[in-house]
Amino acid sequence: MSYADVNGLRLWYEVHGTGRPLVLLHGGYGSVEMFTPILPALAARRQVIAVDLQGHGRTADVDRPLRYESMADDIDALLRHLDLPEADMLGYSLGGGVALRTAIQHPDRVRRLVLVSTPCRRRGWYPEVLAAMAAQDERVAEQMRGTPPHELYERVAPRPQDWPTLWAKTGELLRREYDWSAEVAALALPVLLVYADADSMPVSHMAEFFGLLGGGHRDAGWDGADRPASRLAVLPGLTHYDIVASPALPAAALPFLTHEVRAPA
Repeated sequence: MSYADVNGLRLWYEVHGTGRPLVLLHGGYGSVEMFTPILPALAARRQVIAVDLQGHGRTADVDRPLRYESMADDIDALLRHLDLPEADMLGYSLGGGVALRTAIQHPDRVRRLVLVSTPCRRRGWYPEVLAAMAAQDERVAEQMRGTPPHELYERVAPRPQDWPTLWAKTGELLRREYDWSAEVAALALPVLLVYADADSMPVSHMAEFFGLLGGGHRDAGWDGADRPASRLAVLPGLTHYDIVASPALPAAALPFLTHEVRAPA
């Protein structure tokens, strides 16, 4: 458990377990603690490197906006700091966007990618979710005081007074349009998409994302020879808000990370 000085940022990371490295990237307003329920299952098989992103958890904010692209560069710099030529990555929600951008911007750094409750374009979210994201600002931060995310932030953040700033910066990030469809279609690594069956985006977007990765276009054949390198998992009985704590998540992710997967054509 330590800090890495990267890109003008003191980035907090924790290392658990041994084996092939797996980087965990948490969701918005969270920290490495988001993965506490599933960490033992992951660390039993992998060397887990859990990171607090810019302005979150134990990583203090710096004078730059929150951007998926710059946070992806932070993860690349962290891997360089740790002298790791490559790693697998599992990102949830906001962290999924960062993990995806890391694979796009630094393709040699990412071996396999697990994206949990993550769209490939902003309009992939339900309209009501987009409206709630657009409304996030300092006023909402005040309303969230006393909630579990705020209590954790108060306990671990280097500057707890930055809570409103985190909400303002996150709101500004979430209001920005993006569509990474073309870059997703060009990815040359296996990707596992994991969603809840009652997630914050429609099943149609999950299928669209999977289609960009080569999935859902043809029958795999009796021997599975024509199956795509990437995979799709829709976990039943879960939502966007509890999927990251479900034992069904490591049960879906670990076989994908461990088993031999045919490289994309």
